[in-house]
Amino acid sequence: MRTFVIGDIHGGLLALEQVMKRAEVTTEDTLIFLGDYVDGWSQPVEVIDYLIELKRRQNCICIRGNHDQLALDWLEERHDNFDEEMWYKHGGKATVESYAKISAEKKKAHIAFLENLQDYHLDDQNRLFVHAGFTNLNGVKWEYFSKLFYWDRTLWETALSLDPKLKPDDINYPKRFTVYDEIYIGHTPVTRIGKTVPVQKACVWNVDTGAAFRGPLTIMNVDTKEYWQSEPLNELYFNEKGRN
Repeated sequence: MRTFVIGDIHGGLLALEQVMKRAEVTTEDTLIFLGDYVDGWSQPVEVIDYLIELKRRQNCICIRGNHDQLALDWLEERHDNFDEEMWYKHGGKATVESYAKISAEKKKAHIAFLENLQDYHLDDQNRLFVHAGFTNLNGVKWEYFSKLFYWDRTLWETALSLDPKLKPDDINYPKRFTVYDEIYIGHTPVTRIGKTVPVQKACVWNVDTGAAFRGPLTIMNVDTKEYWQSEPLNELYFNEKGRN
C-alpha cells in the first residue's frame, strides 16, 4: 500500500485522470488531496463527482482549500465577507457555469462533500497535510483562526526565505518548522518561483505545480518522493482560459 499526495486540481478532471493512470494508483493506495478542487477549468462538478465515487472505493482524505470554501459559500448563498466579483474573476466563473447544469439532488450531495472536507490531516509519522499553512508556533491544534489552514501564505514565504545554512537547533530557526517532520501544502503555485515540479524548502513540500494556470497537476508518493505529472492544463483544455 502506498500513500500519495495530490496538488490543487482546479476543475481539471482530465489531468486528475492522467496522474491517477500514470502513477498506477490502485484501490489499496491511500490518497490525500490538498484541496482546491474547483475554480479554474470547466469540470469542477465532474472533479467532485470523481472524488465522491473514489471515496467509496478506497481510503481518500480530502483537505479543504480556499476555493472550495468560496464555492461552498456561494452554493449556500452566504454573502457576508464574500467578494463574489473577485471570486468570479479568479476561477469562480467556471464553477458557476458548471453548477448551472446539475440537478438539485447532485448539488445537495456536493454541498455535503464540501462541508465535510478536513482542515488538515496529521498522520502517524508526524507528517502534516494542509492546503495553505498555519501560524501558531505550536502547530495546527493550537491555531486560533481555522481559515488560515486554507488561506495562509506565511508558512511557504518563510520556508522560501529561510537561509539553508540555518540548522533546526539554531535559536533563530522558525519554530513552526520543528513541530512536524514533513509538511505538505498546495495553495501557492511553485510556478511563481519558476518551477513546475514539487519544491522542498526546509520540511515543507509544495506540490501545487500550477494546474490552475499553465502548469501540470502532480501526484507524489510521500514515502519515496517519486512523482508523476499530467500534461500542462492549458494544453489539456486548449480552448479554455482557466485562471490565466
